Amino acid sequence: MTHVFHRNPKQQLDFAIRGQGIELFDQNNKGYIDASGGAAVSCLGHGHPVVIQAIKDQLDKIAYAHSSFFTTQAAEDLADFLTSRAPGDLNHVYFLSGGSEAVEAALKLARQYFVEIGQPTRRHFIARRQSYHGNTLGALAIGGNAWRREPFLPLLVPAHHVAPCYAYRDQLPGETQEQYAERLAQELEQKILELGPENVAAFVAETVVGATAGAVAPVNTYLQRIRQVCDRYGVLLILDEVMSGMGRTGHLFACAEDGVAPDIITIAKGLGAGYQPIGAMIASSKIYDALLAGSGFFQHGHTYMGHATACAAALAVQQVIEQDHLLANVLARGEQLRAELRSALGEHPNVGDIRGRGLFVGVEFVQDKASKATLDPAQKTHAKLKKQAMQNGLLMYPMGGTIDGVHGDHVLLAPPFICTDANISEIVARFVSTVSQILPA
Repeated sequence: MTHVFHRNPKQQLDFAIRGQGIELFDQNNKGYIDASGGAAVSCLGHGHPVVIQAIKDQLDKIAYAHSSFFTTQAAEDLADFLTSRAPGDLNHVYFLSGGSEAVEAALKLARQYFVEIGQPTRRHFIARRQSYHGNTLGALAIGGNAWRREPFLPLLVPAHHVAPCYAYRDQLPGETQEQYAERLAQELEQKILELGPENVAAFVAETVVGATAGAVAPVNTYLQRIRQVCDRYGVLLILDEVMSGMGRTGHLFACAEDGVAPDIITIAKGLGAGYQPIGAMIASSKIYDALLAGSGFFQHGHTYMGHATACAAALAVQQVIEQDHLLANVLARGEQLRAELRSALGEHPNVGDIRGRGLFVGVEFVQDKASKATLDPAQKTHAKLKKQAMQNGLLMYPMGGTIDGVHGDHVLLAPPFICTDANISEIVARFVSTVSQILPA
């Protein structure tokens, strides 16, 4: 009998007893390769001595001080680190406890910005279908995952959605990537015009779609065209890099690969690598300066924002990634992971697409390769794959409803940045074995 309110109370969970490197161990001392880093969180694996020491050192100084009374050196140093590497004029960091909080703060800041500059009619947010931006009510409202939204619809602020950039399913035959990107940009422009440009606050998108669709990266020029449309109508661009950022794609900020700087960016997961709960919203100087010249106060806040120990842990994580040149490893091991998966599963009749950037890789499963018809949702293939993988000593992140919240199955792989080439090959071997056991060719 447990008194913990688990996310799935009907499921009996094993105990995670310890972690070392890329492995976790349960109460029976069975080892599991953590090939998804939980939910793309544990980018340095488990038990990293440098990060643990940084946490201990911070605790010896001060664990926590409320942000309405004090700042801390840990928060200041982490903000300096991030802004010196962020694209554009993203110069002001607001530290929170996770991704949903970061997105919630971004939405409120966007709204308050327009109030401050005398454009109070700008209240609409546009996002994309099959997006995920968090589970707080504001983040859920702009999210495009129908299954997550449905029970709470009466509580959600109305939001507007356009098509995702999902080339595997939506790019037309004979359509170039640039033409596809242009078509999507025109759809966004039409939505802005439909709502009235003077009423639209921001467009919100995951730079690389994470859990809901499985590492779907934008095609060439997509984000650049989206940026142009937003600029044309004075609409803010908010990029959600909670899952894809902080090195996961091989770039500290995923949007750097696309040559685009948003007005606000949200990060979490890999920021602190799971060693402490932390997320952040980074705002442009344009937005920050408008608040400073207006009310001078962001009408928002949380008890644990700017938590000193969390900031110290995150700074240590980011310093290790940089000093050990792990972003180069992410790019190399990511290429290896996709290549080995395609070699082993490229001809499998139920493997439709293998995609992603860096160590952010999605595998989409289908009933038929040619038509891309989905597997029967009632079979819950993604759940069967997860269960079998755990039996095989592999942790991965599966999801159903890839296409519309109901149809489609995929698995997300997001191994730690410290993986060796041998680690990647072992992940592939266990993954291929899992697929063959659930979906024999």
